[in-house]
Amino acid sequence: MKFGPVPISEAEGSILAHSVTADGTKFRKGQVLGAEEVAALRAAGTNELVVARLEEGDLHEDEAAAQLATALVPDAQAAGLRVTQPFTGRVNLIADAPGVVRLDVEALHRFNAIHPMITVATVPAFQQVGPGAMVATIKIISYSVPQADVARAAATAPAALRLTRPIYGSAGLVVTDIPGGPDNTKGIAAITARVESLGMDMAEVITVPHETPALAQALGRVKGDIALILTGSATSDLHDTAPEAVRRAGGAVDRFGMPVDPGNLLFIGQMGLRPVIGLPGCARSPALNGADWVLSRVACGVEVTSADISVMGVGGLLKEIPTRPQPRGLRPAKASQREAAGQKS
Repeated sequence: MKFGPVPISEAEGSILAHSVTADGTKFRKGQVLGAEEVAALRAAGTNELVVARLEEGDLHEDEAAAQLATALVPDAQAAGLRVTQPFTGRVNLIADAPGVVRLDVEALHRFNAIHPMITVATVPAFQQVGPGAMVATIKIISYSVPQADVARAAATAPAALRLTRPIYGSAGLVVTDIPGGPDNTKGIAAITARVESLGMDMAEVITVPHETPALAQALGRVKGDIALILTGSATSDLHDTAPEAVRRAGGAVDRFGMPVDPGNLLFIGQMGLRPVIGLPGCARSPALNGADWVLSRVACGVEVTSADISVMGVGGLLKEIPTRPQPRGLRPAKASQREAAGQKS
């Protein structure tokens, strides 16, 4: 591609590099200049324009973006995505249902290394999205790129993006209650909203005392394809009330604890073919926490092993929740000094 100023007499068929206003008419950048546009600009006194001119082997930005979108998502319907029409060298990939985003990360890295003007930007791998959310944007930065490089980029990342939709239709929640414990109303509402955001129904909510036998019995009868547990007192050991109740109900616990904060005190297991998730106390808040990462994957049938959870720590320091009773940060010095003074008196 040739880029730079040309006399108005040579501008026909080129791409206008910068917007120009002449006699009240705006000619927008990226516009292909035909004979009519050139005549209007000449009549307005324009003598020179900065343009881009395609050379042999070049591909216009819109055509390049369209070809790359087809390579990345060859079957949009099967991938759960909607592909927009190219405009100014951009094609967006939009989720058409709730789910989690699956990416071939290494292939996308190779894609972005082919040519600086050929790019794709995505949400993080396994991010939960809803219908209408943008999953990725393919952008050709220049007005054209070599066809050979488009072909190379397309070959590096075939079918590299897709949306995995939930395979379960419902969840059941068992809540344990302790005297003087937290109000469960808001917590139940927050968890119900999470379930429904994945297109599932909350089949049943059962509240029982915070005791292993009562919880085990409830787990055996609660409705729903996924069993969720919210305890009135935080789970603090692999053999605490909730994990023990899962085992007593005939299930198994695969992992307790995750390197995501908030969300450390989550556990995951199964009862037969039904997944079981022991939710951390932070799930009572609608704010993002580690339970969101696990629930969305489980709901979509994505295997979540102990090894999978162990690598969630990088990027797992999530936004501080102001209402946490013991913030992660150090307390202000003045508060510490007041406490010290009080202890001395």
